Amino acid sequence: MTKSNQAVKSMLVIMIFALGSKFLGFFREILIAAKFGSGMETDTFFIAIGATTLLTGITSNAIKTTFIPVLSKIESKEGKQGKIDHTNNMINVVIFFSTILVVVAWFLSPIIINLMAKGFHGEQYKLAIKLLRIGLPMIIFSSIVGTLTGFLQSEQRHTSSAAIGFPFNFVYIFFLLFLSSTFGIKGLMVAAVFAVLSQILLQLLEVKKIGYKYKFIFDLKDKYIKKVLYLSIPVIIGVAINDLNSIIDKTLASSLVTGSISALNYANKLNTLILGVFITAITTVIFPILSKEANNDNIPGVKKTMGYGVNLILLITIPATVGLIVLAKPIVEIAFQRGEFGATATMMTSQALIFYSIGLVAMALRLLVTRVYYSLQDTKTPMINGAISVGFNIVLNLILVQYMGHAGLALATSIATTIATLLMFHGLKKKIGSLGTLSYIKCGLKAGLASAIMGVVAYVVYHGLYGILGASKLYNLISLLVAVGLAVIVYGVLCYLFGIEEVRDIVDKVIKRLK
Repeated sequence: MTKSNQAVKSMLVIMIFALGSKFLGFFREILIAAKFGSGMETDTFFIAIGATTLLTGITSNAIKTTFIPVLSKIESKEGKQGKIDHTNNMINVVIFFSTILVVVAWFLSPIIINLMAKGFHGEQYKLAIKLLRIGLPMIIFSSIVGTLTGFLQSEQRHTSSAAIGFPFNFVYIFFLLFLSSTFGIKGLMVAAVFAVLSQILLQLLEVKKIGYKYKFIFDLKDKYIKKVLYLSIPVIIGVAINDLNSIIDKTLASSLVTGSISALNYANKLNTLILGVFITAITTVIFPILSKEANNDNIPGVKKTMGYGVNLILLITIPATVGLIVLAKPIVEIAFQRGEFGATATMMTSQALIFYSIGLVAMALRLLVTRVYYSLQDTKTPMINGAISVGFNIVLNLILVQYMGHAGLALATSIATTIATLLMFHGLKKKIGSLGTLSYIKCGLKAGLASAIMGVVAYVVYHGLYGILGASKLYNLISLLVAVGLAVIVYGVLCYLFGIEEVRDIVDKVIKRLK
């Protein structure tokens, strides 16, 4: 198998596993909503899990991002066994430092909860501290996951790293289906810890196949380990900045009506489902192409690749935005309204979903443009842009939350992301010259017009069928599926008639295959 074929196969594997993992994660959220609803306990859980996720995300992402290039250098100088030895040292070093972090976070838990949920008092405040402390071992396990991911990817082994979302979600789902009634919200946090541990077990099966054997090595003076720790600093800052928006939203929501945090969380899950399923696939495929063109100093090639990616994102996210706005309430009803998740929670979540979806296009474009900067070996600009986005978000949050409550927090995030994305485009234009913005505008306008007509069709069809069939959950689902199906067909036909090149290329290839 040629290298190009192997690369394509690896990308397909990553995308397939990412799709499956996202849907399992979505099913997990549905079960959490059904078992625990949208109230005090879920608000508290999401704050606690948010704090642990912030810490685990920082450590895991920083390690796996910086460890891969260092491992390549180690292998060229010391061979495969040298790489294994340094990996073992890295595992022990990260266990050492993450254990210290866990101990510190244990004692600082009251302060962390005060910072992230200033509106929590009494029993809710005590529960939040307890849940946070239960979840702290995830920091240690996630650090090991990050190290093993770096080792596996340096060996061009992507399967287990792409598939670790499956055992993670299976542990959650097993608990929610069979144990949640017995162990409650505290048990859910214990399940979260075991979910991360299950990822390590899957990776260990993979590393053993390529000759890895664990042995205790602990050397803080290792020059390669020092280099990884040094390179991790800007990555840690960048990850922390990106997570701040979500933390700020939850902190302010903690002082609003009960259920506000949960509504924001569930709405964000629905909104980011589009990003995780479709946009991640696009950026995953395009990023290596961008890097290759940039390394060859082929700036026109970078622009052409970027332009193709931008148009694809516009063609997906503009109709998705319209669809989420028009059908927000039935989508939330079908996804979450069961068990403890009632009509009030549906209303609050659908409001948040509408205002989060306004920023969907900008969120997706920002993911792509960030990778363009990375391909040009500029990691500083995205970090600064993230800080600017947080600044706008804080100001807008403080203003809009007074008039719109939790929906204002969602709208603030969308506006701040849009401003930050426009600044990223402006900075990139100054860096590499004209980006062909006119072609983006033309594609966006055509997609916008097609999406507007599609939105009308979706609204009329759904409400028409809903009125005829009735209000049962099954009929509601049928009405939604028919409305979405017809809307997609209408949108595709209109895009073809409007002469959108990317759509016509796809249709022509399909017709050619059929012939």
